[in-house]
Amino acid sequence: MNIEFTAFPRTSEGRGASRRMRRAGKAPGIVYGGTAQPTPIELDHNALFHALRNEAFHSSILTMKLDGAATKVLLRDVQMHPFRNEILHVDFQRVDENRKIHMKVPLHFVNGEVSPAVKLSGAIVSHVTPELDISCLPKDLPEFIEVDLSQLEVGHSIHVSAVKLPPGVSVVPHGRTDPVVAAAIVPRAHTETEEAAAGAEGAAAAAAAPTEAEAKAPEKKEEKKDDKKK
Repeated sequence: MNIEFTAFPRTSEGRGASRRMRRAGKAPGIVYGGTAQPTPIELDHNALFHALRNEAFHSSILTMKLDGAATKVLLRDVQMHPFRNEILHVDFQRVDENRKIHMKVPLHFVNGEVSPAVKLSGAIVSHVTPELDISCLPKDLPEFIEVDLSQLEVGHSIHVSAVKLPPGVSVVPHGRTDPVVAAAIVPRAHTETEEAAAGAEGAAAAAAAPTEAEAKAPEKKEEKKDDKKK
């Protein structure tokens, strides 16, 4: 997916200039990396705000148009106002096509509804890790990575090592652990209901079965009859 956006050179810097820029409907930012110097930029606030709602804008190679030139960049950081829908600052990094990049890519979980855990046991699949830290060349950067849950059984989990990665993509390790990506858990209420039902069935069976004294009672009656005959 080719996502383009337009930026403009920013000539003034500082908090006062940034406040004036925001009042004018602009968002301050910077683009850095590569062989060029860091460049202060400004963007249309509303256009950027709507672009940020697109998941792919956060994990794709973007085309930034600045001063008539097109530059490949990655979104690296967004600073938001604590309680207003206002972008305070945004950072972009220039991309070198020949150097590997590190990115956090979202995970898309598929086929959970047909897994044995859900169909047979009524489990809930918990998405433990929503994104994965990967390394690859810019040309190999995936928009997202799918995690197939079709074979997931209750009480089991899927780890990072089991996720199928696209060609040219590797996971950036964090320590020696193999983190859980998704797990199937039976809700406690569902388990308690099953246990209660099993207990009720056991109680009913016990009530229907004759006691040891009742079972021996007919035998005693037969013995008395035989004594009278004698």
